[in-house]
Amino acid sequence: MKASAIDYLVDAGPLVAHLNESDQWHLWAEAAMHFLGDTLHTTDAALTEACYLLRHRRAVIDMLMDLIEDGTLCVHPIFPAQTTRIRELMNKYDRMDFADATLVALSEQYPRAKLITIDEKDFTIYRRRDGRPVPCIMPKPKA
Repeated sequence: MKASAIDYLVDAGPLVAHLNESDQWHLWAEAAMHFLGDTLHTTDAALTEACYLLRHRRAVIDMLMDLIEDGTLCVHPIFPAQTTRIRELMNKYDRMDFADATLVALSEQYPRAKLITIDEKDFTIYRRRDGRPVPCIMPKPKA
């Protein structure tokens, strides 16, 4: 897929919030995803994290699978091509989890894409290989 063809990446948090009405970020995630109205792209690791967070809500996981089947959510495999880069990122940032590392690597592949995330404390710190931050769409902090 051409790098210019991808506009939005999505982290596990907004996926969970979008589908889970009891999530504190539900209204924000629902509005953001509706407003963007484009195919969202994620990694298999972020999808796994979302499924883990929704593990007690099978019907909601089923809705997540529907997003993949209808093309609203496109899942990008990262391994084995990005194994070295994932290791570099996780060694550089002690706080970085596996799914976040895969999203930073995907962001490096698609540099103009914006990441939809609720994880402000981490994604304001992480940097791509070129030293630039991952461009993000995040909710405003709650007062």
